[in-house]
Amino acid sequence: MSITNDPPINRQILRQRRRKLSARQQQRASTALSQHLQRLQKFRQARRIAYYLANDGEISPHFAIANAQRRGQQTYLPVLHPLKYNRLYFIGHRHQPRLRRNRFGIFEPQLGKNPVAAVWTLNVILLPLVAFDRGGNRLGMGGGFYDRSLARLPESNMKRPLLIGLAHHCQEVPQLQAQNWDIPLDIIATDKELIHIDSQTPPSKE
Repeated sequence: MSITNDPPINRQILRQRRRKLSARQQQRASTALSQHLQRLQKFRQARRIAYYLANDGEISPHFAIANAQRRGQQTYLPVLHPLKYNRLYFIGHRHQPRLRRNRFGIFEPQLGKNPVAAVWTLNVILLPLVAFDRGGNRLGMGGGFYDRSLARLPESNMKRPLLIGLAHHCQEVPQLQAQNWDIPLDIIATDKELIHIDSQTPPSKE
């Protein structure tokens, strides 16, 4: 995916933008994000939610996930697939708090010691974004992990999880060009608002 606005913006500039946020700003953003996600009935009622541990200045879903866990919802973290190139497992970890770093330095649960959830069994997946536009196009870290992991769902009879991209509002750009392998988002949630991508979906009032 490439950014088409002028002047051009690259991943590094956008990553620097979010890394410049102070710890206080990050905490406020995480709290605000949680409040917006709580407005979504599908998030509140989801049985299985996949999320991520914030890294490199990403907005954190920590508070939203803590609320979900208190409601008894099952939560899962992405784990790098040991065999398939740039693909993810989604693994529960609540009863095993110890995590280990993967090759990117990101903490993840250990394979073989926690329950694995097939992608189609997840109700909601929270994805980190590097950039987004109002059309629901997104820019990730460039590895294509989520796109590859979700690629087979549109071609099958499997139920597709609700895909919610998370970002700081300052990561919005005027326009991104989607590629044919990009898996579209349903909603973008920031510290400022919820953006419903489907034009037929009314603004959230939950």
